[in-house]
Formats: sequence, C-alpha cells, structure tokens
Amino acid sequence: MRWWSVANFVSNAGTWMQLTVQNLLVLQITGSAAATGLSMSVQAAPGLLMSVAGGAAVDRWPRKLTAAVSQGLLGAVAFVTAVLVATDQLNLAVLMALAAVTGLIATVDGPACALLGNDLVRTEDVPSAIGVGSLVHNAGRLAGAALAGITVGFLGTAAAYAANGLSFLFVASVIPFLRPVHTFVRGAKASPKTPRTPLGKKDTRDTGGTDDDMTVRQGVLYFMRRPRLVALAGITGLSAVFGRNYGLTLAVLVTGPLAGGAGAFGTVSTVLAVGGIVGAVLGARLRKPSVRLVGTLAAAGALLQVVAGFSPSLAVLLVLVLPMAVVESISDTAGTTVLQTDPPAHMRGRVLGVWGTIKTTWGLAGPPALGLLMELAGARGALVSGGLIIAGAIGAGYVLRRRRTATTVIVRTERSVVTGQLKPSLSTAA
Repeated sequence: MRWWSVANFVSNAGTWMQLTVQNLLVLQITGSAAATGLSMSVQAAPGLLMSVAGGAAVDRWPRKLTAAVSQGLLGAVAFVTAVLVATDQLNLAVLMALAAVTGLIATVDGPACALLGNDLVRTEDVPSAIGVGSLVHNAGRLAGAALAGITVGFLGTAAAYAANGLSFLFVASVIPFLRPVHTFVRGAKASPKTPRTPLGKKDTRDTGGTDDDMTVRQGVLYFMRRPRLVALAGITGLSAVFGRNYGLTLAVLVTGPLAGGAGAFGTVSTVLAVGGIVGAVLGARLRKPSVRLVGTLAAAGALLQVVAGFSPSLAVLLVLVLPMAVVESISDTAGTTVLQTDPPAHMRGRVLGVWGTIKTTWGLAGPPALGLLMELAGARGALVSGGLIIAGAIGAGYVLRRRRTATTVIVRTERSVVTGQLKPSLSTAA
C-alpha cells in the first residue's frame, strides 16, 4: 500500500502538470478560451458515453493486468503528445483526438486503479485506504500545478508531457509487485459463496460472477434497483450542482460583494485545499460509512454554505470555508467507500462505471446551471438558495423514507384449537 500510494502521488502530480500545461497549450495554438473549454469537454465526453462499458471490462479482466495496461497506454499517449509538441507538429484537431483517446482509456483506468487499491487492504481498512487516496490526490494536485510552471519555464511544454508519461510508466512498473490481500476470482470456477483467498478463508468482498452476470445491462439494472445507490447519486448530484462549484461561486463572491482581488481568492482556495486534506484524514478514520452519513454531511455543508452567503467580510468567509471543505471531504470519502464496498465484487467495476457516467453528467451540467442561478440571484443568492435546495431536498427525502418504512409489531393472542384447549400463538400486524 505504501508503494501504491507513492506511485499514485507521482502519477497525480504528472497528470495535473499535464492538465495545467494542456490548457496553456490550447490557448497558445488557438488564442481562444472557448477552445480550451472544448478540449476539457472532449476529454470528459468518453466518461459520459463509455464509463459503463469500461467498468464492465474491469469486472471481466484481471485487475492488476488491466490497471498496468491502461497506465502504459496513458503513458504512450503522453509521450506521443510530447514528440508532436517538440517537433511542432501538434495542431488543435490532433490535440482534441489525443484528449478523446485519453478520456476513453480513463474509463477503464479509473475503476481498475480504485479497486486495485482497495484489494491491498483488509475490508475494514477500505475507508482508510480511500482516505489515503484522497490525501495523495490533493497532494499530487498541488505538486503538479507547481511543477507545471517550473517545468515549462526551464524545459518547455514537451517536457511536461514527457514527465507525465514517465509517471504513468512508474505506476505500471510498480503494479506487478503489489500483493493484494484478496484474490479476485471470476466465472463459474469459483463459488459466489466461498471465493478463494490467499489464506483460504471466506471473504464475501471478492465473489465471482458467471458470464451471464457480467453484462453492462446487469450493472445498470443493479445500480437502479439499489435504493441506497440511487439515493447516493441524488445527494451527490444536488451537492455537485448547487454546492460544490466553489471555484465559481466563491470567486464571484470574493471579487464582487467582498471587493477582494485575485490574491484574496487565492487565500480562499488555499484554505479550501487545507480543509480537504484535514477532511481526508478524518474520513480515513471511518469504519462503516453509510448513505445516511453522506446525506447528513451534505446537509451540514449546505447550511454552512447558506451562512457563508451572508459573510460580511473576507475574514468571516475564511472561518466558514474551512469547515465547509472538511465536511465535503469527509462526505466524499464516505460516499466513495459505499460505492466501492456495497456491491458484490463482480459488480463493482460496472457500478463505478455507472457512477462515472452520472458524475460526468453533473460536471458538464453543473457549471452552466449554477452560472444561470448566479445571473438571476447574484453570488450571495446562489450560495444561499443552493444551500437551501440541498438541505431541503435531503430533509424531505429523509422524512419520506421514514413514512414509507413499515414497522412490524408482534402481538400475542389466544385462540381455541380443535381439542378445545387454548394455546398461545403469534399474530403479526404491520
């Protein structure tokens, strides 16, 4: 797990370095901010269309091999881009095509690497592993953004792509040496009730499935028929659209009503990053997170967002931003743990694939919807109304769930039998 964490830190740093450089490269080629946004959408588009198929592939193929091959392919794309940049052969059309290929490979790489990381620890330690992953992600993001400027300044744009290619190859070279705690077994050779493990012990986390259970359709149906997963999707979707686009809402609030500048928003962004790291540490201590916990945290974060909308000064906003980020990070860890542990092992890749499609939809639809809300209500109004929408919807869902839950009451009665004797019996009233 230590080697896997180091490899993921290197990979995340390289990925964020490339993303930062890619935006600058599109601006250099086209001089258009719209084209920059289009390149990001093109890279995200495969997640909208192909995530479920990618998850099905992860369920069917050996996990270590799948992760190693996908990392190697991502590295190859990065090296090709580096060569094209160095030889001045890269144009917008080629860059868009490479971005689309990267997004397509990521539909397999994302769930494969996520589930592989969970296989390295015991079941009860999965929340901790996810928390460590969140820490690595945030640290890699900060390091990658910082290294992008240094690399481009001293070595050029092509070097940033080459460095990202090396980071993928580093991960691919580490994977063969990982020793999973549990062995994933698929197909009729293994019984779903008694899967094989290295110690020969029963482990319901790594059950296999027959070929009839490995289809994309079965994965979608499983997700839709699982109320807690549908509820998790609804909670996270509301939060993503109305409550988590702080890069947009807080930027407008700081530079508008609070009369701050870019430096002030940079301070807010730093506090958000610190809160995310603190939340990841606290989230790693979770043992049995639930959808109810995710909903409670999301509602708490929404109420903090409402209060932040009324902030009279930057100092007050900074005080509120820290717990907002902490709550968001813990909620993310809890939700990810539910996603990766609730389904049976032979369904987890497809569940993450369905989730990838839903998450991409939020990512594409959220900013325009929030931007329209800000146009109508302003930055403060968007924060306040968005927070109230989230908290109100979660509260209403909780009340409806309680009303629909039937309570079984056991009542003791007496009735005569054929012999004429009275015998006690149990009658169930719902």
